[in-house]
Amino acid sequence: MDLFQSCRRGDLDRVRYLVENGETELNLRDSWDSTPLYYACLCGHHELVEYLLQNGARCAPNTFDGERCLYAALTDKIRSLLKSYKAITSECMRRDSYREFLRRCLEDSPHADVCFIVHGVPLAAHRLILSARSSYFAEMFMSKWRDRPIIELKNKLVKLWAMRAILQYLYTDRVHIEKDKIDDCIRLARQCKLEDLKTQLEIRLNSIELFGTSKTKTRAITVVSIEPESRSTSLQDAFAHLAESALPSALVSQQFPRQFPFEISSDVFDVSVVCDEPPLYSDVCFVVENQRFYCHKVFFCGRSDYFRALLDGHFSESTSPGKQLFSASIPEVYLNDVTSDVFAAVVAFIYQDEALVTEENVYSVLCFADVYLLGGLKRLCARVISAFLDTENVLTVLRTARLFNLPRLEVDCCEYTSKHLEMFLDNEEFHALILEDASSVRDRQQTDSIPVVDDIRFHLYKGVLPSITSDENESGQFDSETKLIMLNDLLVNLGIEC
Repeated sequence: MDLFQSCRRGDLDRVRYLVENGETELNLRDSWDSTPLYYACLCGHHELVEYLLQNGARCAPNTFDGERCLYAALTDKIRSLLKSYKAITSECMRRDSYREFLRRCLEDSPHADVCFIVHGVPLAAHRLILSARSSYFAEMFMSKWRDRPIIELKNKLVKLWAMRAILQYLYTDRVHIEKDKIDDCIRLARQCKLEDLKTQLEIRLNSIELFGTSKTKTRAITVVSIEPESRSTSLQDAFAHLAESALPSALVSQQFPRQFPFEISSDVFDVSVVCDEPPLYSDVCFVVENQRFYCHKVFFCGRSDYFRALLDGHFSESTSPGKQLFSASIPEVYLNDVTSDVFAAVVAFIYQDEALVTEENVYSVLCFADVYLLGGLKRLCARVISAFLDTENVLTVLRTARLFNLPRLEVDCCEYTSKHLEMFLDNEEFHALILEDASSVRDRQQTDSIPVVDDIRFHLYKGVLPSITSDENESGQFDSETKLIMLNDLLVNLGIEC
C-alpha cells in the first residue's frame, strides 16, 4: 500500500498528501500487524514520526502498539519523541469526529437519562446508546431496569473499573484498562453478553504475553488497549437503526434501500409503516414538509453546533406546542427551508456518519450541510460530486469547492483539468479563473505564483518526474511535458508570467 511504502522511504511530502488530500486512515495495519508509525520509527524518519503523531497515529505508553514502536525506534531522538507523545490533538479529533463525539457523550454525559451507581460512584449514560449497542442492555432497560433513572449495582464482582471499560467500549469501540484488572473486565463482558469484546481482550492479552517474553529489554506493558479496525463500521451499523427509526416511513427506503444483514429486537427500535407512537427514547420531533422525524437530542446537539443552539440554546425557527400530534411530551421543531429528502440525508449522517446522496440532490445536501455545520457531510458530498466531474462542470465545481472550503474536491478538479488541459485552452471561463486568481494575490509581483496554475502544474509534474513505485510511462511523460508547454503559452497570451 502506498502509505506503508511512503513511511518506509520517509517520504513526508507523499504521506502529507495522502493524509490531507486523500483522507487516508493513519492506523491501518498490514498482514504483519504493523502500522505506518511502526515503519517510520523502524526506518528512523524523525520528521515523519512527528507528523504521524500530530495527525492521530496511536502510540500510547505502556500499550502493545506504543511499546512496539518504542522498541523498533532507530534513534534515541525518535524514542524521546514517542515518550512525549500526547494522545489527542485537534487534528486527530477533526479526522475522527464521529468517535470524538461519542467520547464526549460518555465523558460529559449531555442529555443522559440513566445513572449507574457502582460501589457509590455514579456513572451517567444514555439508554439509547447502550440499547443500540448491546442486546443485554436493551433487554434490561425494557424489563428489570424499565423506568429506573438510577440503577445501583451492588454485586461485589462488578468492579468500577470494569464497568467504566464496558461503557467506554459501547460508546467508542475502544478500551484502555490496566493489565492487572483485565480479568474483571472479561468477566463483566461475559455477563453483558459482549462476546466480541471478551474475545478481543483475550487475544490482546495473549499478544502482550508473547511480546513480553520475546523482548527482554522492553518496559513492562501495563495497559491493555482495544482499538477498532481502521475500516470498522460497528458503531455506524448499530446507530443506523436509530436513523432508520427516526425517518418517516416514506423516506426509509431512500437512505436504507436494502435490508440490514443483522438483527435487532423489534421491541427496541420498531420501524413500522404506520407509527402511532414515536420511537423509543426520542425527545425531539423535526417537522419538514409535514413529515415528522422523531430524533434524539444527544445526537443532534453533539454532532452539530447549529442544532445545539437550536435545541439547547432556547432558539427555534418555529415551535408549535399546540400541534403535537403523537406525543405532548416531545417538542416539535419546524424547519421551513429544507426539503424532506435532503433532511433525511442529514438525519442519516448525524446518526451513522454516512448517508446516501445522489447526483440529483448532492448540491442541496451540501448547502444544508454547510448551514448545519456538518463538515463531514460536506466532505461526503464532495466525494459524490468528484465522481461526476466532466469538462462541462469541472470549473464550476472548482469554484464550489472553494466556496464551501473543500480542499480535496479542489484538488480533484485541478487534477481532472490537468488531464484534459487541451479542452480548456480556449475556454473563456478557464481564462477568467486564472485572471481572478492572479488578481486575488495581494501586491502580486510579476513572477508570483497563481493558485490554480500551481495546482495544475503540480499534477502535470507528477507525470514528468520519474516514479519510484511504478515503471515510467514515456508516452505519459511526453504528454505532460507538452501540456506544461501549452499552459505556459496560455499564460503568455493572457499577459501573465508566473
